[in-house]
Amino acid sequence: MSKSTTSAIDTGILLETGTNELEILEFFINENNEGGKTPTANYFGVNVAKVMQVIETPDLEPPESAPHPSFMGTIPLRQHILPVLDLSVWLEIDMPKSERDIVIVTEFSNSITGFLVSGVTEIHRVGWGQVIPPAGYIAQSTDAIVGMVDKGDRFIQLLDLETILSEFQLQPEETDSVVAQQHYTALVADDSATIRTMLKASLDQANFNQIITTNGDEALKQIMALKDQAESENKDITEFVNVVISDIEMPLMDGFSLTKNIKEDPVLQKLPVILYSSIITDELRHKGDAVKADFQVSKPDLQTIAKKAIELIENGIS
Repeated sequence: MSKSTTSAIDTGILLETGTNELEILEFFINENNEGGKTPTANYFGVNVAKVMQVIETPDLEPPESAPHPSFMGTIPLRQHILPVLDLSVWLEIDMPKSERDIVIVTEFSNSITGFLVSGVTEIHRVGWGQVIPPAGYIAQSTDAIVGMVDKGDRFIQLLDLETILSEFQLQPEETDSVVAQQHYTALVADDSATIRTMLKASLDQANFNQIITTNGDEALKQIMALKDQAESENKDITEFVNVVISDIEMPLMDGFSLTKNIKEDPVLQKLPVILYSSIITDELRHKGDAVKADFQVSKPDLQTIAKKAIELIENGIS
């Protein structure tokens, strides 16, 4: 992509919902080497659905009262005032600053944010099955890298921008908890250990047992095993699981494909499925509708998820 300001990202490729594919914008952050050697490029990727545009680097000096060392300040963009974060600082990469640096402007979770990086390369269409879980590939312990894509000559590290932004956001206000009148079981699929912990705490409080999985592929295998068990014991599937709660962006299988598999199964289709993700917007909500998700949350509002799960189970959707 050119150095000049770029308008909204548009690849011209329409992704059919439920094909377990996504488009990622690949970018790089250069890292200084000892002895004045040429900097090394570290490659990363983000979901194109979260990217508004790419702009030139702003002339910013981090304020002394910055809420985080990576906070560079704010800039006006159209009708917005958006914060700009130096992604290299957050990732602890010694990035040489250059006039060729760019800012990736993102929109998700009802917020618009700019991320300073060295440059962007291209957009890739990949299947979630190609996304390798990061365990064993990344030495540093961070919940912000959710997967790796092997491009042969390099690995692209997929970033969970929500984890990064959580460092700057205030904790949500406490709300009255909801409690089911009887024990229910929720199958949860999420690749983020942080979100899994938060969901578990919320569902515990709401009187749910949980079956926790780390991606859609694992969740589908688990629910198919429960289906087989129910059939072998001549029981209804709801005696083993009552609701499926799933993130959308996950390695191996995304939430859309997981939902599609559940809703196309004559036994499992009665189970309510709740999808949540920062990429759920009015424009993208039709993707969840296409795979017959029963409820979609644009952000992991845990109290909303627990409350809606109880409503869907008790009201019945079959």
